Amino acid sequence: MLFNELPLRKEILEAIAEKGYTNATPIQEKAIPPILEQKDLIGLAQTGTGKTAAFAIPILENLAKINAAPGGIQALVVTPTRELAIQIAENFRAYGKKLKLRSLVIFGGVKPHAQIQTLKQKPAILIATPGRLLDLHQQGFINLKQLEVFVLDEADRMLDMGFIHDVKRIVKLLPKQRQTLLFSATMPNEVKSLAQSLLQDPVEVTVTPVSSTAERIDQLAIHVADRKEKEQQLVQLLQEDPANSVLVFSRTKHGADKLVRLLGKNKLQAMAIHGNKSQNARQMALNHFKEGKIRILVATDIAARGIDISGLDLVVNTDVPTVAETYVHRIGRTGRAGKEGRSVIFCEPEDSKYFKSIEKLIAKKIRVK
Repeated sequence: MLFNELPLRKEILEAIAEKGYTNATPIQEKAIPPILEQKDLIGLAQTGTGKTAAFAIPILENLAKINAAPGGIQALVVTPTRELAIQIAENFRAYGKKLKLRSLVIFGGVKPHAQIQTLKQKPAILIATPGRLLDLHQQGFINLKQLEVFVLDEADRMLDMGFIHDVKRIVKLLPKQRQTLLFSATMPNEVKSLAQSLLQDPVEVTVTPVSSTAERIDQLAIHVADRKEKEQQLVQLLQEDPANSVLVFSRTKHGADKLVRLLGKNKLQAMAIHGNKSQNARQMALNHFKEGKIRILVATDIAARGIDISGLDLVVNTDVPTVAETYVHRIGRTGRAGKEGRSVIFCEPEDSKYFKSIEKLIAKKIRVK
């Protein structure tokens, strides 16, 4: 479906076109119409499916339609990490740049003064991480009485990170009459019961089972005898491969730091993002990577999840994940928006059973070097 087939005002359609998008992704095609109709919605979608635009675009349309006077927050998006919050805010700004709707992002890990000052400008849309939202609400800087729509993003990850109690506290602050949208990559029982308590007669939207993500990506496996050979082959690969942007996955935080040192010794500049890095350090690494100041970003799964990097040329797995779906999530960050994607996975002899599980899940043999 083309975006201009959707009932969206010209300012939003122009902003979408300026981003270079003409066709809606499956999640956008399925989610935008019911959200425009102000229905509650559960969206089951992986990172990289375009789900942020699937809720940002119709929220902007609906708020512009009611032509709300500046005053209170009308749309609240709660998401688990600073990186995700910043990305969502960027989406709202991009698609709403021709509208008079102010948006603001708030998150922990930085002093709150600047965020408090911006809140005084009365944004219509607030994107927040749970802790900072609760903190500033308690101090009286946030008023949610005029809220029209509440979005809970990455609900399963909220659960993993221990934010579920914060989410329940946030929900108690919201008006009973509202539209609620919940997005999650998976639907464990606790997320199911949370959805049942939050949403009224929701539309359920599911896109692309995880295994099919891998179909459009050129996948290569490199079998190595041990870790030393793996390191040699990895350095050689990154020295010879023409890819401009490479995301390298490491199973552990320690391993990620070690890889950055190894690459640095071989004149390959890289930065790492993982849970032991400060939020400022993670954001700086991500910005340098997006801006092309560094070519290689090394990440753990938790740190990388939800990171939206358009035009990623190559994903490298330095280990074989023990859960096959993790592999598909990882490589799904390349080959987006109709572009060709490439991935490489290094496999030691003891990884063979996990490697076979991956091939079974994606229902194809991975090409071997």
